[in-house]
This record gives sequence, C-alpha cells and structure tokens, in this order.
Amino acid sequence: MKRLNFLLILSLFACTMGAQPAVFFNRTEADLGTLLWKEPGTATFSIANRGDKPLLISYVETDCGCTRALWTDTPIKPGESGEVSATFDAGQLGRFQKMVAVYTNADEAPYYLTLRGHVVSKPESHNDTHPYQIGNICLNRNTIDFADAYKGDRPTIEIGIINTGDAPYTPVLMHLPPYISMKAVPATLPRKKSGILQLTLETDKLPHLGLTQTSVYLSRYMGDKVSTENEIAVSATLLPDLLNLSADERAQAPKVEFSATDIEFGPFGSKKQFSKTLTLSNTGKSPLQIQELQVSDPALSVALKKTVLAPGEHTKLKVTATAKYLKKEKVDACVMLITNDPTNPKVEINVPLRQ
Repeated sequence: MKRLNFLLILSLFACTMGAQPAVFFNRTEADLGTLLWKEPGTATFSIANRGDKPLLISYVETDCGCTRALWTDTPIKPGESGEVSATFDAGQLGRFQKMVAVYTNADEAPYYLTLRGHVVSKPESHNDTHPYQIGNICLNRNTIDFADAYKGDRPTIEIGIINTGDAPYTPVLMHLPPYISMKAVPATLPRKKSGILQLTLETDKLPHLGLTQTSVYLSRYMGDKVSTENEIAVSATLLPDLLNLSADERAQAPKVEFSATDIEFGPFGSKKQFSKTLTLSNTGKSPLQIQELQVSDPALSVALKKTVLAPGEHTKLKVTATAKYLKKEKVDACVMLITNDPTNPKVEINVPLRQ
C-alpha cells in the first residue's frame, strides 16, 4: 500500500511538473526599412502560448533609451496569443540594429527580438530605378510585352515594385485575364521595402494567334477602382508551335516571301484613302497557311485574296489607309501576318502613318 501511495504521489508530481507555458513567436526579427529622421518606426511581434499553463510576460527590456516596448500584461491562456511591440525613435541617422529582451514565466532566460533599419534625412528617390508611381507604389515598368511567345510556352515577366507607404501592402491586379497569372514576392510588402510581381503568360489560354492586348490595374487600396492612373498595359504575340519540327519537316516546310516589307503612302492632301498592293509568295515545298492577319492601327485595313498557297503560288495583299482615322503625329503602324513557315512565323509590314 505504501508503494502504491508513493507511485501515485510521484505520478501527480510529474504531471504538475509537466504543465508548462511554451513560447512561440511568429518572428524574432523585423526590418523597419527606411525611416525618416525623427519619424519613429514600430514592429509588432505575436507571441503564442503553445503550452498547457498560462503564459505571463513579466518584463520587456530594450538595449537603449531610443527604443521603447509595450506588451500584453495579462496572462495568455494556452492556445491564445499576445503581442510585444517595439518602437524605435529614429533619432540618429544611419543604419541601426536594436535588441529587445522578453522575460516570461516559461524560461529563466529571456527571448531576444531584433529591430533593424536605416534612418535618412530626406525621402529616398526611386525615379531612376522605379519611375512609375501608382499611389504609394513605385514600379520599374508600366507595360508588359510578351513578344513572340510560342504556343505551349509559359513565359514570365517581372515588375519591380517598391512600397513607399507607411503600412504593409498586398499587391492585387484587377481585371486579370484568364491567360495571365500573377504572383507577388513577397505576398505582402512591408513599408519602405521592394518586391516583384511575376506575370506568367498561359499561352494555351490565349484566344487566337498573333497580337492580343489588354490592361490590368494595380489596386492601390481595398476597394480601389480602375482608371488610367493605375493602368498597366499588357500585350502578347502568340506564334504557332513550330520549334520541334524534325530536319526533314523543315526541309519540306513552306516559305513565305513578300515583294516588300515597307509601305510609304506619303501626304494625303485632299485624298480620303490610299491603297497599295503587295505580292505574297510561297517559295517552299508544302502549302503555306496565313493563320492570322492583323493591323495595329484603325486607320489601316487589309484584303487578302487567298489564305492557303500551294508551293510556287502567290497572291495579292491590299493595304488601305483611310484619312479620317489618321493622327496628326507620325505613327509607326504595321500589318502582321502569322504563318506556318517555321523560319518566319511572324511577318510585319511597316506602314508609317501621318495625316
């Protein structure tokens, strides 16, 4: 009986000793980025209790008078979280790194948190590297051009971004079409920090070969609307998948040739229209297919007599410019053809236009 009582007491003592609070911080380092002189920066750290006994933050100590701390001063129940926030006063110029010691009833030794950043006397200019500004976000480009993407590929273009605001920013692109996916790195951009937007073209989802144009809009804040101020122009030129042809297939392939690849209309004067006709020929060994025919300016129109040419055959391409759609300034317009010629799948006819 004495042995049983001893074992029971020992078991209860072990259970009591096993009940402990357990500290888990969501992070132990915070980069405050670039701060203006005497404009303080604050970082907040979440502290969770992963144990089975209430966690108490007894004291938080900073390593200098330039940093002050606030913390949850009530017991944190098992499974719940509290906070430790540290504010740096930015009273000295230059780079800084400050330590914050957090004392709890979970351990005799403190837990250390780190603040770092850079204090400057005037706002940094990003005009050289990120000249385009949308709200508090600076971008290194405001257009995206997926030039000559072959069907089946997934090319990616990056936009460099800087958050110049005073709060974290989560990038969102509005009106994103189904053939483009976006990933932000990091997903949430801290204040005064830089990141990238990765735009990937899903070529299998493009509606047609040739040029597709659209616009996406960078949201500046929750509930933002689309406008020319937050617009990013996107274009993609899709070519047929002709890269994996064998040597024999290439030897027997069609070949497109034009009588000219430049058209000069000259001054219109009193004329309402100008037209010029080019000859398009297939000098290859298999049928040539004109799979897409597009113009880059509404002042141009085209007429093509045949879209499939046998070897040795030719046809006429008529290009017309209409005066009432012309702009006063010079515009470098073009006519684009997409063919099944593996060496020349995209042909552009240059047509400079001016009223």
